[in-house]
Amino acid sequence: MWKDKLKEIIYLLEHSDVNEIEVNFWFKKIKVTKNSTPVYSSIPVQDLSHITEKETQKNSKDNPSKITSDQSLVIVRSPMPGTFYSSPDPESSAFVNVGSKVKAGETLCIVEAMKIMNEIQSDINGEIVEILVQNSQPVEFDSPLFSIKKIN
Repeated sequence: MWKDKLKEIIYLLEHSDVNEIEVNFWFKKIKVTKNSTPVYSSIPVQDLSHITEKETQKNSKDNPSKITSDQSLVIVRSPMPGTFYSSPDPESSAFVNVGSKVKAGETLCIVEAMKIMNEIQSDINGEIVEILVQNSQPVEFDSPLFSIKKIN
């Protein structure tokens, strides 16, 4: 029985973007890792193009000779596929809104994956510039969720 479950876990791991699965079953714990080396990714330029275009259009209307792009924007991405929720429950207000100041460690949203509510927290101090997904919208792994302007 354990061999069948282990084979199923390995199959799931191999056919997904997940690098590690940990399962508790009948007081036993199994941890399967696909890639033990850390994976670092950079933000592709095209993902920021809509933000840069808005900034450029705004700046070009105000002062056509002064077109700049803001290098202090950070994109918060979904660490897993699931459903995006902006608040802890339907009756509550959103964790953050555009213009909200956030501190490192503060909860930005929840991504529900496999009936588990995962709080997504800010890694930086900053201000929410844009919320890139709608409430209850499905998100993929590495989907952009928020753009945050760094504040030192």
